[in-house]
Amino acid sequence: MTALFGFELKATDGEARTGVISTPRGEVRTPAFMPVGTAATVKAMLPENVRATGADILLGNTYHLMLRPTAERIARLGGLHRFMNWERPILTDSGGFQVMSLAGLRKLSEEGVTFKSHIDGSKHELTPERSMEIQQLLGSDIVMCFDECPALPASDEEVARAMRLSMRWAARSKEAFGDRPGHALFGIMQGGVNPELREESAQALKEIGFDGYAIGGLAVGEGQEAMFGVLDYSPGFLPQDKPRYLMGVGKPDDIVGAVKRGVDMMDCVLPSRSGRTGQVFTRHGQLNIKNARHQDDPRPLDEECTCPACRNYSRAYLHHVYRSQEIISSMLLTWHNLHYYQQIMEGMRQAIAQGRFAEWEAAFHKGREAGDIEPL
Repeated sequence: MTALFGFELKATDGEARTGVISTPRGEVRTPAFMPVGTAATVKAMLPENVRATGADILLGNTYHLMLRPTAERIARLGGLHRFMNWERPILTDSGGFQVMSLAGLRKLSEEGVTFKSHIDGSKHELTPERSMEIQQLLGSDIVMCFDECPALPASDEEVARAMRLSMRWAARSKEAFGDRPGHALFGIMQGGVNPELREESAQALKEIGFDGYAIGGLAVGEGQEAMFGVLDYSPGFLPQDKPRYLMGVGKPDDIVGAVKRGVDMMDCVLPSRSGRTGQVFTRHGQLNIKNARHQDDPRPLDEECTCPACRNYSRAYLHHVYRSQEIISSMLLTWHNLHYYQQIMEGMRQAIAQGRFAEWEAAFHKGREAGDIEPL
């Protein structure tokens, strides 16, 4: 555990980049997709199965873990890696987003946020200092600054106010984080869909200095076109030699579009959540396993996919277990979706390294436009 945190850019193709993030707990190949392990578990998956899909790193949710089982308890039990049996890198978010989206009766001040737990109504306070303390107790490898993430659409005045507060909180986060060799702190750029505010935010973060930089405040209701609009210029405001992390994204075409525009890391609940609701992502787009067209179909979801759901089970079986609300349905469909997402990442890493990203991207979109295979 002596190695320090680092990032090496291996190749670029247009704005798209591939490289390696080094941590004491292992390397993360970029572009990287991080499955979300909200409450110290990727739902319906064993950690070794998540690793088998090709994931190098997981995301843990500070907000959920601080409420239950508490960060202090996890620390007493040896830290989050041991607690959840995942010895590879973990990134924890700061709790800011969940406070926006889940907490009832939140009260915002310069100091931080007080809110009521969505679990039992108990009162809590989250400040930059407390967020850093919680993430240190959890023992995550990559720590996120505490920020305020306003839902879009919002007025420029509101976005500017939230961004400037987040920048003051970023400075406090850096101060509270202190010197932790082998652990990294990422700043979070805010500014909504306003280029001037994005640039102001990036400048403030660079002056503070971070190990990596996140593009926050997207995937909060602005739509893909607006998101890509921001990604056309935002990565350029950030240092070339540090990883760039787009938070909370996304659908397969969102991910490909983000990587095309210079993003290195992403996370999203979509592949795992969709797996539990019968939504399946394949090379041919999206399908819904609950549809009756699958009930007599002996073919796999995707004949080229090597995940256990495709290797060993028919669409008819997957339709049956979904309809019967069997737990194996969530397991197999989540595994498939996560596997497919990691296949996309691996495909992009190879294409960027070989200088043929545009060709790979065209084939990706062509396959999805074709739609699912014809019913029998």
